[in-house]
Amino acid sequence: MDQNPMELFLAEAPGVARAFDDLVDAIQKEDWLDKKTAQLVNIAIQTANRNPRGVFFHAGMAREAGACRQEVVGAVVMNLHLSGLAAVLECLSPALKGFEGG
Repeated sequence: MDQNPMELFLAEAPGVARAFDDLVDAIQKEDWLDKKTAQLVNIAIQTANRNPRGVFFHAGMAREAGACRQEVVGAVVMNLHLSGLAAVLECLSPALKGFEGG
């Protein structure tokens, strides 16, 4: 029951999942933001959406892109006045676990 949601998406809707991957690839090919900044923005967005699983995965990607622990924490905590304490509390631990590698 704890299957990776993206793997499940690919298994159940392969055509749509591949199209989604193509969209993500197209966005990543643009040079709007450097990789570290893009991952920190993604962490902030995932926190605002209260998606701790997304925060977990993107925190690891942020570390790989050169982000430090404090930057990852900041990307979560900056949501406090916009998304509320619950979003921050729900996502801070997954962010740190993802940053630390699991």
